[in-house]
Amino acid sequence: MTTEPSVYQRRRAPTPTELQEIPWLALLRSEERERIVPQLVVSDPQTGDHVCRVGRPVTYWFGVISGLLKMSTDSESGQTMTFTGVPPGGWFGEGTALKREVYRYNIQALRPSVVAGLPLETFHWLIDHSLGFNRFIMHQLNERLGQFIAARELDRMNNPELRLARHLATLFNPVLFSGVGEVLRITQQELAYLVGLSRQRVNEALRVLEARQLIRVEYGGLRILDLNGLRTAQFS
Repeated sequence: MTTEPSVYQRRRAPTPTELQEIPWLALLRSEERERIVPQLVVSDPQTGDHVCRVGRPVTYWFGVISGLLKMSTDSESGQTMTFTGVPPGGWFGEGTALKREVYRYNIQALRPSVVAGLPLETFHWLIDHSLGFNRFIMHQLNERLGQFIAARELDRMNNPELRLARHLATLFNPVLFSGVGEVLRITQQELAYLVGLSRQRVNEALRVLEARQLIRVEYGGLRILDLNGLRTAQFS
């Protein structure tokens, strides 16, 4: 009986194309990049695979090269609470890495993905030596604070269109998820997992958002038309 290699066991060196998808590398000085790039690894979690688990110690700082992950935790009643999705360009867990804590959430692949990892000690070396990296982390932490404040507000929203609009605004955040651009590759079922609605209700809500010219549904994804509208629109 054979066992599939784990996400960790499948790690490898990133390709040149994958390195180009890491937004903070361009902020490093040349000597910093020469030191860091050989220490970066990537792996390919498949649908349902965990990248991080609650209670596990942090060993890497992670970012999404391609695919889609979700950040969630399980309540005492056994229900799964999803905090956010993590699309391409998203790096996560910097707070946990800075404090060297265990994870308080699960990170799981919603589809086959490619995830990069920076070793924890290398992360702290950059914190100690790189001004460009520190600026990137500060921007991340500032946006992350706003993201989780918005997530708390979402918990109290019962209107499906409003919930979907705010979730989409989060996924299109250009600071946290620089790899998304104007088009997010996502299915209605994946949106349903992230928003906590049925696929049918997500489909209905997407039609409302499209009718308001906030988004356009395209083959294999969604195109953003009015990001500020997604953040501020009200629905009765």
